[in-house]
Amino acid sequence: MNYKAEFKNKKIIITGHTGFKGSWLTAILVSYGAKVTGISDNKIKNSHIKYLKLKNKIKDIKIDIRNEKKISSIFQKVQPDFVFHLAAQSLVPKSVLKPGETWSTNVIGTFNVLNSLRLKKRGKCTGIIITSDKCYKNTENFNGYSETDILGGEDPYSASKASAENVFFSEFKTYFQKSKNIRVASVRAGNVIGGGDWSVDRLIPDLMKSFRFNQKVKIRSINSVRPWQHVLEPLFGYLKLAAMLKKNKQLNGQSFNFGPKTSDFFTVKELINEINKNLEFRKIKIIRKKRNFKESKVLKLKINKVKKLLKWSPALDFKLTIKLTVDWYLNYFKKNILTFDQIEEYKRRLIK
Repeated sequence: MNYKAEFKNKKIIITGHTGFKGSWLTAILVSYGAKVTGISDNKIKNSHIKYLKLKNKIKDIKIDIRNEKKISSIFQKVQPDFVFHLAAQSLVPKSVLKPGETWSTNVIGTFNVLNSLRLKKRGKCTGIIITSDKCYKNTENFNGYSETDILGGEDPYSASKASAENVFFSEFKTYFQKSKNIRVASVRAGNVIGGGDWSVDRLIPDLMKSFRFNQKVKIRSINSVRPWQHVLEPLFGYLKLAAMLKKNKQLNGQSFNFGPKTSDFFTVKELINEINKNLEFRKIKIIRKKRNFKESKVLKLKINKVKKLLKWSPALDFKLTIKLTVDWYLNYFKKNILTFDQIEEYKRRLIK
């Protein structure tokens, strides 16, 4: 796919553009010459996007995704060709402490984006709603979850993402199924990792901060299995889906999993061991931390659907994913930002 041809000069709204995935997606689209408008509440203190020096290359709008009137007003003004909705409260521990904020951000926020799409008055638009692999009712299914499996979730974060999927389905059935101008799809990615993530109480940031300051790091579920994948993998998948959805109405209203290769599901312990193989002069030391909420022991995704309908498959294996992630942080500690270098490297892999 010629991504540049699909997105150059296109008007694109990204919600949550200052977050981990949102900042990488913003960087990718800027590299293709897209006209990006980012919407965020800007509460992230050490945002990756600050290092990318994009201030003069995007429109940066500071608005809470829960503000329906202001979100709708931005959509009316921008009249986007594409919308990528990533704004969310994305941390499970925080969702336990602040369930109200989690529910309102993840559910009402998703409704506001879809409703703003519905009220958009001119032109065609393609919307990609990003939820989470945790939207599935977790039955510790070692074979992995497919898009038709039951949605659910015990903690507020997982349950809110399942509810966001229900909002998506309802809005599609009610308003977009027969729309001539608006097409939408939802996407569910695995445990996305990579450079530039400084979220509190998230595994990779905690590990890299412990390495930097030579401190032991507390780990909750060291034997849990997760679908680890580099952030660039699902993001390029979202872009491919958006471009294809624009041209193919058969994809309208569908949901898609984006995960790693079947062989690339590893435990937290295996992830830490692989990170240590890539570190300089000292290794990360861990101590066990007691969990105060239930966490799934196994979380896997089936990606048969995207392979068949989108001809998408992962370009990176587990070892390379870890290497790229560690390289980013080690260079950051030396005041070098590898984001655009790694994006260009990934583009070359897609051409091969």
